[in-house]
Amino acid sequence: MRLATYASVATALVLILAKVVAYLLTDSVSMLSTLLDSLMDAAASLVNLIAVRHALTPADREHRFGHGKAEALAGLGQSTFIAGSAAFLLFESIGRLVSPQPVTNGIVGIGVMLFSMALTLVLVLFQRHVIRRTRSIAVSADSLHYVGDIAANLAVLAALVLSSQFGWNRSDPIFAIGVSFYVGFTAWQIARSAFDMLMDREMPDEERSRIRAIVMANPRVRNMHDLRTRRSGPHRFIQFHLEMDPEMRLTEAHILSDEVEAAILKEFPAAEVIIHEDPEGVAEGRKTFT
Repeated sequence: MRLATYASVATALVLILAKVVAYLLTDSVSMLSTLLDSLMDAAASLVNLIAVRHALTPADREHRFGHGKAEALAGLGQSTFIAGSAAFLLFESIGRLVSPQPVTNGIVGIGVMLFSMALTLVLVLFQRHVIRRTRSIAVSADSLHYVGDIAANLAVLAALVLSSQFGWNRSDPIFAIGVSFYVGFTAWQIARSAFDMLMDREMPDEERSRIRAIVMANPRVRNMHDLRTRRSGPHRFIQFHLEMDPEMRLTEAHILSDEVEAAILKEFPAAEVIIHEDPEGVAEGRKTFT
C-alpha cells in the first residue's frame, strides 16, 4: 500500500511537468483540464500517502480498533479536491465555448497525451494488484480517478486532433466539458465509498453470505445469528453468535469457536473475529435484522 502511494505521487508529478509544458505550447483548454486533473491527483495522492501511513499504524491504547478510518477521511478529502477541479474546469470550458480559440502546436499536445496515457496505465495496473491483495479503499479511490484520467486523456487526445488537424476549435471546450462531468461523477463515487466506511456500513452481501457458509460448514455448528460486520481501512471486523450443542463442555465449545475463527481468517486474513457462544435452543433477545 505504501509503495502504491509513492508510485501515485511520482506519476502525478511527472505528468504535471509534461502537461504544463504542453499547455503553454498549445493554449488548449482541454489540455488545461487534464493538467488541473493531474494537479488534483498530486494533491489527493499526497493526502493518500499520509493517510495510508497512518492507517497502517498498529492499534494502540487510544485507538484499540486501529487507525484504518484515516483512509476514509483521505477519500473524503480526495472527493473535495476532485469536485473543485471539476467545477473550475466546467466554468473555464463554457467561456472557451462562447469564445473559441485555435489550438497551437497540436502535435506536441498529442505526444504528451499518448505519454500520459501509457504512464497512467502502468500505474493503474500496479494499483489493481495492490487492491487485490489489500482491499484498500484509499488505493482504490486513487486508482478510480486514475482510470478516469485515461478516459479523460482519450477525450483530450480526440479534441487536440479535431482542433489542430481539422480546425474544429469548439471541439476543445466541448470535450473539456465532458471531462468535467466525468470528474465530478468520480468525486461522488469516492465520497460515497468513504462515507460508507465512516458510518460502519455492513460488508457486501456476497461477503456476508460467504461468512455464513464458512461457519455452517463445520458439522458441529448448530446455527448462527446476529452477524455484524464493518470495515476500517484494510481491516474487517466480524462478530456473531454461534449456536452449539447445549451439552457441550466449555472447553469443547472454545475449541469449536477457534476452528470456526480459523476458517474465517483463512478467507478473510485481515479480519478481527469475535464469537459469542450460545447453547442451541436458549431464547434470547435477537435483532430483527441479520
